[in-house]
Amino acid sequence: MPVTPQTPRELGYRMPAEWEPHASTWFTWPRREGISFPGKYDSVPSVYAELIRHLVAVEDVNINVWNAEMEAWVRELLLKLKTPLERVRFHHFPAYEPWCRDHGPIFLVRERGGKRERAVVDWGYNAWGNKYPPFDLDDAVPQHVAKLRGLPLFSPGFAVMPGLPIFIGLTSDPYESESSIKQVILEGGSIEVNGRGTLLTTEACLLHPNRNPDLTKPEIEQFLRDYLGVTNVLWLGDGIVGDDTDGHIDDLTRFVNATTVVTVVEEDPADANHGILRENLKRLRTLREQDGAPLRIVELPMPGVVECEGQRLPASYANFYIANQIVLVPTYRHANDRVALDTLQKVFPSRRIIGVDSTELIWGLGSFHCISQQEPA
Repeated sequence: MPVTPQTPRELGYRMPAEWEPHASTWFTWPRREGISFPGKYDSVPSVYAELIRHLVAVEDVNINVWNAEMEAWVRELLLKLKTPLERVRFHHFPAYEPWCRDHGPIFLVRERGGKRERAVVDWGYNAWGNKYPPFDLDDAVPQHVAKLRGLPLFSPGFAVMPGLPIFIGLTSDPYESESSIKQVILEGGSIEVNGRGTLLTTEACLLHPNRNPDLTKPEIEQFLRDYLGVTNVLWLGDGIVGDDTDGHIDDLTRFVNATTVVTVVEEDPADANHGILRENLKRLRTLREQDGAPLRIVELPMPGVVECEGQRLPASYANFYIANQIVLVPTYRHANDRVALDTLQKVFPSRRIIGVDSTELIWGLGSFHCISQQEPA
């Protein structure tokens, strides 16, 4: 039986909130050969360019690319679209699809000896329940980033046997100990933290049998506590219509400070999201943060039905990305765009709220939060 190493929680690590200071933002550039934007790839790079143009004014940007040829093409495109490259770094860490929130590194931090130290958690990634193989290259991205930064790498895993899961820890290869060890599957878009000990997620996603069928709900909660340093796990129910991730929290409810969440609601009772979001709102009103206080809840509207080629897309204003000094908010050419931007400005009074049209990007079934991953300072 393998020796159980110390977990990140035992070593003092925690996952910081997204609004804490960033060193950079990570992206994985989409491939024309990928499956994420069928028939619409040419309209997507300009959206990335606009996001990066805003980001380089406040922090560094790291971009995973397939190879040197892609790097040269992206450099030329960004320059053509007047995006400065001084703070942009390229890395030949190939991935099939661009959803860096889900396949990218989740960074941890701890304070030690008056300094902040960082680490990376390498959760298993299976393309949202083996929906879109292959995904082996995407799954390897956190290992590449940890090696690049020279950071400790934690790989949550368990042995398929009766009794408690066997945790595995600091290793560059999560499979090197025993062939019976399975990585815990978890995507970054399925969790939301306030940096103080509370984590939000959904039952629809984390308890789905296509992720971790061998783990119980209490065992999954224990992994979240041990590998993200949280103490309080809160569960919502289902995700919005059109979300192929089985209900990621980053389309539903987001922390905007340690005690406040914004959550999307659909006012139209004829809309398929109406009942789903009302039920989640009802749950939120019963939940408490880590110190026992009720959450402060701010409601965000939905952008109505956004479709392409007859398919309903998971368009949500909750899929914003918090960077240093700014918040990048997806808009959808809808009257509620202005309402959402004004609402977020009130809850982020010290940051500039920037709306960027995500109508083309959402064809890939994700928006700004889904394609980005923050690296804490």
